[in-house]
Amino acid sequence: MKIEKVVDHIVRWLKDYATNAQLNGFVVGVSGGIDSAVTSTLCAKTGMPTLCLEMPIHQAASQVSRAWDHIIWLQEHYKNVDVTQVNLTPVFDSLVDSFPVVENEEERFMSLANTRARLRMTSLYYFAALKGYLVAGTGNKVEDFGVGFYTKYGDGGVDLSPIADLLKTEVYAVAEFLGVNKAIIDAPPTDGLWGDDRTDEDQIGASYPELEWAMKMAAEGKTSLDLEGREKEVFTIYKRFNTANKHKMVPIPVCEVPDLYR
Repeated sequence: MKIEKVVDHIVRWLKDYATNAQLNGFVVGVSGGIDSAVTSTLCAKTGMPTLCLEMPIHQAASQVSRAWDHIIWLQEHYKNVDVTQVNLTPVFDSLVDSFPVVENEEERFMSLANTRARLRMTSLYYFAALKGYLVAGTGNKVEDFGVGFYTKYGDGGVDLSPIADLLKTEVYAVAEFLGVNKAIIDAPPTDGLWGDDRTDEDQIGASYPELEWAMKMAAEGKTSLDLEGREKEVFTIYKRFNTANKHKMVPIPVCEVPDLYR
């Protein structure tokens, strides 16, 4: 990958899109992870106003620390970067208290994890509307179009997706080129929705390089019958997530009413 050309292309694309949309800049949720670090840096490189939101909800201290270290680094290098912290923990707790108790705690736990992402999306759009900015998404190609590892109308609710055509390994390469903090590059990827230290790999059962391989095999028409051992296991994991989350990756279905009924 020609990293410098890729970076220049994305930065130019971001600036052109915002200019053509007659909007003033970008707002990005910064989590302390690699994807948000790269996305916020690319937005900052446009020279347009870039607002970084840090939105903790019972967040691990290490994630908060990495997020702030990155934001401070950004502000040292780009004068167009502002930051706002929105502590969503009390909002989340209040919302949870308002919901009726359910018997299945595991299902409730999953729903509440996705609720965290949707509260953050709501906050991003509040500031976007206030300032006339675009919400920049932080999803990469494997998450957005491979396993669908994001929350519908949460971190999937964005105006534009600058790194969604980059594989996770390519995002890391871009991060190295941009000079993103090593602590972020070295940290195991996590969605930060659970209030503990579980990683993406813990949840999915495969690493991002493995998922990228499986995504490539699927695109080539391979099936699990063509594989064995760990490769077969990884491919099966990929296909399971891809199938279950397909509804996130396709347009919202519209029931078209036949003309003869009108």
